[in-house]
Amino acid sequence: MVLRHRTFQPIEDDPRAFREALGKFATGVTIVTCDSQIGPLGITANSFASVSLDPPLVLWSPARASKRFQAFETADHFAIHILGKHQHHCCRAFATVGDDFSEFDWQPSDRNVPLINDCLARFECERHAVHDGGDHAIIVGRVTAATVSDGDPLVFSEGAYGQFRRMD
Repeated sequence: MVLRHRTFQPIEDDPRAFREALGKFATGVTIVTCDSQIGPLGITANSFASVSLDPPLVLWSPARASKRFQAFETADHFAIHILGKHQHHCCRAFATVGDDFSEFDWQPSDRNVPLINDCLARFECERHAVHDGGDHAIIVGRVTAATVSDGDPLVFSEGAYGQFRRMD
């Protein structure tokens, strides 16, 4: 197979091409939840990463343009839920609307953070730091509790959802 290559300047030449190039990196899909002044909120995100094992730190990056940005940027406590392939229909629920939990089995934590059940993993966090990340913020959370279960992850790449297939 012959691959074609194209080099470009992300901002000056073609900002859309930069987004497409980033889409070549397959990621998992998460839903981040927090309590807010208007009640429980959620947002779909694929900008999740581990930062440190000791102390246990993770990060995610919400877009400043999101109507829910301020609630997440200022939340003292939040939860990050890693979705399984069986939750494909759920990830779209929080992509545009943040307060509809009707498709989810969930309960509030002792800090009133919405905890979605039946995810592959869930990290309950307290805000550790918030950093500038251009048109996003980088929110670092200290993990206070983690839940994990068996299953296959939901994967996002090149604007589409799919599933992971192990290579033998």
